Amino acid sequence: MLFRKKMERFCAYCAFAGKIDDESVICKKCGVVPSTHHCRRFRYDPLKRVPPQAVTENGEAYRDADFTL
Repeated sequence: MLFRKKMERFCAYCAFAGKIDDESVICKKCGVVPSTHHCRRFRYDPLKRVPPQAVTENGEAYRDADFTL
């Protein structure tokens, strides 16, 4: 999902922007803007995208016998 054709164009994912806090970023082109802002100079940077957390199962559901051969 990191390289979809229809990517949301948010400054939080732009190569020209740097994160200030959860709600705002600083852009080399536009200055301080909200993280949901975007402009025509948007360039997607896949390394800025944080993938969703994987669902972990409860460890109490397993026994020691489940991990032996």
